[in-house]
Amino acid sequence: MANVTLVENADDHAIAAWLEQKLLAELRDSDGRIAITVPGGSTPFPIFERLKDSAIDWSRIDVWPGDDRIVPEDHAASNTGKIRSLLEPVGARIVPLSPDAQPPRFALAWLGMGADGHIASLFPNTDPKADDPQPVRTLTPDPLPPEAPFERITLTIPALLNSNTLVFVIRGEDKHAVFDAAAGGEHDLPIARLLSAAGQDVQCFA
Repeated sequence: MANVTLVENADDHAIAAWLEQKLLAELRDSDGRIAITVPGGSTPFPIFERLKDSAIDWSRIDVWPGDDRIVPEDHAASNTGKIRSLLEPVGARIVPLSPDAQPPRFALAWLGMGADGHIASLFPNTDPKADDPQPVRTLTPDPLPPEAPFERITLTIPALLNSNTLVFVIRGEDKHAVFDAAAGGEHDLPIARLLSAAGQDVQCFA
């Protein structure tokens, strides 16, 4: 079970500052490029706005979405398109997910979580496995979220855990309770499966 460090009531400024320092340290320790994976949804984009104008050398970073809706990049529901529009202009290389992708080891894996305990697009109905032999899967959430009723492509638990740093940003008391229960081994939702299999410390901003 992962050792979780929880920071409550963290605002976007504090989270961006923490992420900036982590990425600057990873860049200092690397002779070349690094890769990170980041979430979609509404929560991360105000933080991206702060990070894109920071001291980070984005020209040395490959950015992978942790998951995406299977829609064209110019569709409003595309995580990849939104990430590209923000971070490509400052030099980042955006790597769209594909079924045959071979994700690298990530310097940082940044995740969110749904109130149903899903991570990336690993929803409870998809029965994600900590020993999944595939790094990327296409799947269909059931039920389909009404705000984004699309099939998905997602990194799997092993691909997400293949990272130097694992960080969550979670908003809302309902999600906080689900995360806490997962960290305590009180259920078997996707978030609990990931935390149970994590061999590294986990940072959570809630």
